[in-house]
Amino acid sequence: MKALSGVITLLLVFQLVFAQEVDDGDPLLNRPADRTYDKIIESGYLKVGVYENFPPYSYQVNGEPRGIDVEIGQRIARELGVAFRVHWIVPDENLGDDLRNNVWKGHYLAKRRLADVMMRVPYDKEYAYMQDSTGEYINEQVVLFGPYQQETWQIAFNPEKLESVSTVAVFQYHPIGVEIDTLPDFYLTSGLQGRMREQVRHYPNVRTAFDAMRAGEVSAVMGMRAEIDHELAKPENAAFQLAGNGFPGLGKQVWDVGMAIKHTHRQLGYALEEIIGNLVKTGELDGVFANLELQYSVPQYYREFLSEEAIARAEGSPQAPQ
Repeated sequence: MKALSGVITLLLVFQLVFAQEVDDGDPLLNRPADRTYDKIIESGYLKVGVYENFPPYSYQVNGEPRGIDVEIGQRIARELGVAFRVHWIVPDENLGDDLRNNVWKGHYLAKRRLADVMMRVPYDKEYAYMQDSTGEYINEQVVLFGPYQQETWQIAFNPEKLESVSTVAVFQYHPIGVEIDTLPDFYLTSGLQGRMREQVRHYPNVRTAFDAMRAGEVSAVMGMRAEIDHELAKPENAAFQLAGNGFPGLGKQVWDVGMAIKHTHRQLGYALEEIIGNLVKTGELDGVFANLELQYSVPQYYREFLSEEAIARAEGSPQAPQ
């Protein structure tokens, strides 16, 4: 999800920008950075930050926001009793840049353009408490909280090209498509001492990798499970199948996804965390994913204290006791 083109654009226009805050003309985007819980309730709306053009998580259909994170943001706003307002995030070089530009400081071209809460942030304690060379916390300006989904890596394959995918070793001999500059890209080009490197094909995103699989250019595609599910739900991809293999040597195969707020807005975080907890435990989030033809897994955060029955209920299992 690297937005190199966005960075290049900023460099090109830098010479035209003075050292001052830029107003983009939209009062909803140019608001004070200290929108506390009380101010949000008083204003009547919640500004939810979601990534631009990132199906199935957040994207537009005929100008309207759609996707998992949009649906969850709308439910959160409804529970707060306020309107939902979308804040589109154009990804920068890394997550730290995205948090700075959209949660706690703002981009230098539009410092007042901030979200009240940002979705699709890895809920990772190591990342949250990461320190720089001087011992300072890198992410001290933000709070990572409210995990709402467990994500994982997934492969889909063409059964006309492969009987099955029991191990990634088959990609020493069969081409596989990945989004360029993502973890699947690095993993497949370096795994097995580089023996799969020549079979890796690079594409702008998972959707175009599936286009290539339909065209016979690749035998499989690797991406995040929700991205793979989203493509498999399309009629044109009905012939493709999910693989059941693992990924030996891949450090983080499963991870929790949560939210982020500015560190001074903890009251808002407590309110949102309670709402998300209820959505997870009642199974409503499973319903959101099911409506979008996606699989849902309860975050590891909840697995630490929920019973097996509660987890099954949250994931919509028919075996869950009533």
